[in-house]
Amino acid sequence: MNYSRFITTVSAARKASPIRLLTELMQKSPPSLISLAGGAPNPNVFPFKRATVAIGQGTAVEIGEDLMKRALQYSASAGIPELLSWLKDFQRNLHNPPTANYSPEQGQMEVCVTTGSQEGLCKVFEMLINPGDNILLDAPTYSGTLAALRPLGCNIINVPSDQHGIIPKALKEILSTWSSEDVKNRSHHLPKFLYTIPNGCNPTGNSLTTERKKEIYQLARKYDFLIIEDDPYYFLQFEKPWAPTFLSMDVDGRVIRTDSFSKILSSGLRIGFLTGPKPLIDRVILHIQVSTMHTSTFTQIMISQLLQQWGEKGFLEHIDRVVEFYRTQRDAMLIAADKWLKGLAEWYPPAAGMFLWIKIKGVSDTQQLIMEKALQKEVLLVPGGAFNIDSSEPSSYVRASFSLSSPAQMDLVSEVL
Repeated sequence: MNYSRFITTVSAARKASPIRLLTELMQKSPPSLISLAGGAPNPNVFPFKRATVAIGQGTAVEIGEDLMKRALQYSASAGIPELLSWLKDFQRNLHNPPTANYSPEQGQMEVCVTTGSQEGLCKVFEMLINPGDNILLDAPTYSGTLAALRPLGCNIINVPSDQHGIIPKALKEILSTWSSEDVKNRSHHLPKFLYTIPNGCNPTGNSLTTERKKEIYQLARKYDFLIIEDDPYYFLQFEKPWAPTFLSMDVDGRVIRTDSFSKILSSGLRIGFLTGPKPLIDRVILHIQVSTMHTSTFTQIMISQLLQQWGEKGFLEHIDRVVEFYRTQRDAMLIAADKWLKGLAEWYPPAAGMFLWIKIKGVSDTQQLIMEKALQKEVLLVPGGAFNIDSSEPSSYVRASFSLSSPAQMDLVSEVL
């Protein structure tokens, strides 16, 4: 693929930081190397010496003095080597992407660690979007995505969706605006990318079916746009087998995938990772070099030690326990909704994630209902308008999260509504 047509002038102008390259070179060098090159502080003066973090089943992550010195120091912008290696193997085993064995120029699968998937998303958007570019997404969608997109001056084209995600027929109709000549000539008006949350979408709870993904990928090939697969709820799918990903279908190297440990290991540790074609991931890494420099070395080592201790098998067993918890929470939310809201509201049981998207009958806009009436009764949900492309547009929906509340609290909220 010709990636140059997707990259902004600013992103194309980024060059590797010489100091960052030296940092990475030093970390790969033998202990015998005498370096006067780096600007790294001496870890012997740091007050933190060692750490023991208790984890489930009576085990612990141990960070001894030598490892602690490394954990408190600067590290490579793409991520620490052992975590990157684990993640690359995991992505290959889990998704079996066709691009895994491509050459870099062909769009070989690459991975980099980001400070939560939100950092990865923002840097991908800034790499791809020029003012006036057309991009596709299915709203209502994650408000953080919309907040990141709006200042970039792109034209956001909303693709209709239902409880099974984006409707391919509707996407095809939108794309028919562009002719075969536009595609042949790589018209700058062609959409740059399609953004979607394919599993347990925030806020709707929608999940794309496998057949729809296949249809959408073929449309991406025909109209030559990228797919940004933002999948923080991938590991919160309530039924197996898990749905095949766009990454697993990507024969062209046109999918950029975001994953996150926030929902399954810790939201506060801020560890996410990007997977996609090397020419594009490399551009993101160049941006990281001059912004955050790298994700916290300490949290990367903490996660890496845990994953190496567990192995893939142990990690997936942990996921099963997390899914069982959220499935029970979802079921409690559905019981409460069915008890108190039947006939007053409409909803679809989510197949993944942590949200129930509720349409309140007879209410054209839920803003006042939530921010005044519900709040007075000490109940808080998110009005649906927060997830619209134009947040001032009225919405008859509310988003209810079932991650933190007890079944009794969910019952009370449903009664109040």
